[in-house]
Amino acid sequence: MHIVTLSFDDGFERSSIRTAEIFERHGLLAELNVLASQDVVPGEKWHDRWRKGDFGLWNELRARGHYLMPHGYRHVNKAEVSLSEAKRLIEACLDVFGAELAGFEESEASFAFPYNRSTPEIEAWLGGRVRAFRTAGDPVMPLPRPGQQRVTCARFGPERCDDHLLGMVESFLAGGPGWLCYNAHGLEDEGWGPLGIVTLDRLLEHLVEQDVRVLPIAAALDLAVA
Repeated sequence: MHIVTLSFDDGFERSSIRTAEIFERHGLLAELNVLASQDVVPGEKWHDRWRKGDFGLWNELRARGHYLMPHGYRHVNKAEVSLSEAKRLIEACLDVFGAELAGFEESEASFAFPYNRSTPEIEAWLGGRVRAFRTAGDPVMPLPRPGQQRVTCARFGPERCDDHLLGMVESFLAGGPGWLCYNAHGLEDEGWGPLGIVTLDRLLEHLVEQDVRVLPIAAALDLAVA
């Protein structure tokens, strides 16, 4: 079995709508990792160039079956702040999700670390709050196992990530069974390392034709067997 997770960050409104539509076209569910607050971190004004979605949109997409997962209260690198501040920001994020996203249960959620940066201390603490978390590391993992919480991924940018993603998928499918997790962001011209709409559409078509399981993190973990 080959499993591919395409994990989309930052919650750009236009890209999130298009991503969901493309996944639906292929009978698939997207994973969209979004911020709880519209506040922009000082020094990240570049991030404010693209309109973000709100919980009205996130609830609509969740009702259509897509996986809306927490990406933080603000886009803060958790490895660059104190442990207490990292905890405070994550707790604030989970509180907002619990209040604003219908049916949200933090114990069933996967948390996508901004920048895919974490520390052993914050991972140990967060593991007691959520089902899983995504951070940097080898993007090719063994098939999901019972109790797995740490999911590692690759990303590419700031230029378009199309060629990098396609090359990684091709190499992965040429090997044995496993799970590939790739962190994308916006589509076309939105965000860091954007992905082309045509590329995403054709990639999903190819993966479905090859009987690859294209799944969000939580759905992949549902397949874990002892």
